[in-house]
Amino acid sequence: MEAARIKDLRIYSALSSITKPIADSTHDISKIAFYVLEVETESGVVGQSNLLSFHYSPKAIEGALKDLAAFVLPRGYAVNETRRIQKEVEMEHEYFGIVGLQRWALAALNTACWDAWARLLHQPVWKVLGGSMQKIPVYGSGGWISYSDEELLEEVLDYKSRGFTAVKIKVGSPDMERDIRRLNKCREALGSGVKIMMDANQGMDVPSSVALIHAVEHLGIFWFEEPVRNDDFEGYATIHSKTKVSLAMGEREYSTVALRELIGRRALDLWQPDLIRLGGVDAWRDSAALAEAYNIPVLPHYYKDYDVPLLCTIKKPFGAESFDWIDGIIDNTMRIENGFAYPREGEGWGFRFKPEALQEVK
Repeated sequence: MEAARIKDLRIYSALSSITKPIADSTHDISKIAFYVLEVETESGVVGQSNLLSFHYSPKAIEGALKDLAAFVLPRGYAVNETRRIQKEVEMEHEYFGIVGLQRWALAALNTACWDAWARLLHQPVWKVLGGSMQKIPVYGSGGWISYSDEELLEEVLDYKSRGFTAVKIKVGSPDMERDIRRLNKCREALGSGVKIMMDANQGMDVPSSVALIHAVEHLGIFWFEEPVRNDDFEGYATIHSKTKVSLAMGEREYSTVALRELIGRRALDLWQPDLIRLGGVDAWRDSAALAEAYNIPVLPHYYKDYDVPLLCTIKKPFGAESFDWIDGIIDNTMRIENGFAYPREGEGWGFRFKPEALQEVK
């Protein structure tokens, strides 16, 4: 299909309009920044995608995207050939490794190709993929360790005022008593009608994770995300055996190895695929199919503007994570009401980055 053939790839950087320094238990983040990839077809249809980059390794990310463009453009791929592109790009990348930044670049291309292909078909991506669900539960994310108690309460109460019925709080402070105090303050402020989750960003060990769970179990913690390192499979199994809270992980994974390992240990309750780390739409859906085969619900990491439509296409969607970071620099924010997000009805992913928010990377 000549109209679907890739004619050009363009790379842009973008900065969130609400950028400010934040921190979790393992990272200090100085700015909320993105790279945006555009794919243009021979017929002039443009697909877009974005990857969350913060302040990390800008030259390396740009290099990976430029190397990918140099490989893809001469080969005459069509935007609907996402599986072929993945196979051949990974063969090229194998020498230096197909995980890491090279996988991020591939994922950006894959996600932009799906946008372009659905636009060529004049349909939303989720309808092209056979989706039928019309809304997805969504939770308000943030709760950064760097926040003062006042800032934390302001954020969670803002989520509640906007109709969110669940919020996530960062834990893993050097002083566990601080985490316990903040979680109790949030429960007191939110009341019993809002679920509370906690996320350690791999910043704790097994004994402290178990101790924290027992210290706050009276608060009804909904689930605990990444209590320990993502490769500590036995650690997850130990925490799971000694506590009752649901365990969630997956955002650091470039494959389904961790998912398979934790399934075998009966140590995972919620799978959190990261669209960009895994390699894009096809890899995300492959991982969701594996999770669903073992009755593990899917709760993706970060990319709600892609995840909500994708969740509408699978059997066991659990919910999506909501940040407002790109809302000020795109032309069509996602509808979120009473704790649910609704997939956009427009073509492709249903939104574009505002031209004035983009700076082309040469």
